[in-house]
Amino acid sequence: MSADDPKNARERRIAELGYDYESKPLERRAECNLCGGRQFVTLTHSDRYGYPAKAAGCVRCGLVFLNPVMNVDAYSQFYTDVYRPLVSAYHGRLIDADSIQGEQREYAAACGDFLERRVRESGCKTLLDIGGSTGVVAHALKERFGLEATVIDPAPMEIDVARKLGLQTVTGFVEDYDPGGASYDLIVLCQTVDHLLDVQLSLSKIRSLLSEGGLFFVDIVDFRAAYRRNGSVREAIKIDHPYYLVEHTIGAYLRRNGFETLAVNYAADRLHIGYLCAPVEREPDWLPSPDRAAEQWREIRSIQNPLP
Repeated sequence: MSADDPKNARERRIAELGYDYESKPLERRAECNLCGGRQFVTLTHSDRYGYPAKAAGCVRCGLVFLNPVMNVDAYSQFYTDVYRPLVSAYHGRLIDADSIQGEQREYAAACGDFLERRVRESGCKTLLDIGGSTGVVAHALKERFGLEATVIDPAPMEIDVARKLGLQTVTGFVEDYDPGGASYDLIVLCQTVDHLLDVQLSLSKIRSLLSEGGLFFVDIVDFRAAYRRNGSVREAIKIDHPYYLVEHTIGAYLRRNGFETLAVNYAADRLHIGYLCAPVEREPDWLPSPDRAAEQWREIRSIQNPLP
């Protein structure tokens, strides 16, 4: 393989960042965040960037997650100093708060189209965009539906851009957010749930923040679509995603935390799946059939060991 090979060039760009993942404080998960199971299977020992990040899966429910995983302080530093340069190095082009705005405007338009009928029928007045980055999506939804909008995100530089758009902003993670008794008519978790440090805690918090008759939108990077597209589990794993969701695991999370799915959208990129939900009674013990997880493990093994 030549020095000019794209893979070598990518590895060199990532190495030049000097990010020492192994020195970061890591926490080992003893229980599955979804079902509380304690029996895990290790799927890969490194991620797409080449860092020694292990991904595990819960044998009982099929949830996939990094284990061990960086703690909240390490992730705060990662999103402040490393995240955008790392993604830029991986793709070989600048990806920052300015360059992503065109893509985010396209995403916002598609998201607005999906939400249109339900949002207008519900009479939503307030919006909370969790993991809202530069605020492009929140601003577009604010203008389209006449909403009072707030953005929460852990990246200070991106929150600064959102603030300049005239949005209310909070720098941090939703798990730590104290709304002071406020509730929101529309909450969106756009391209963010995979980045959360505690999906169960976050969805429970979101449910408590949602007003009666409110709407919640969340979309996932479908892990199954990602590893099938790449023909590799390792290439679908990255340290910026503590969790990897598929249809049956996000479905379980939603039902356990009191969300009824009103509509589902398979995005044009054939990678994301969006769910528009309404609040209902929680089903805290609901889980998919164990057969769903067993089927997932068989397929992953076939991806890892393709026929000649």
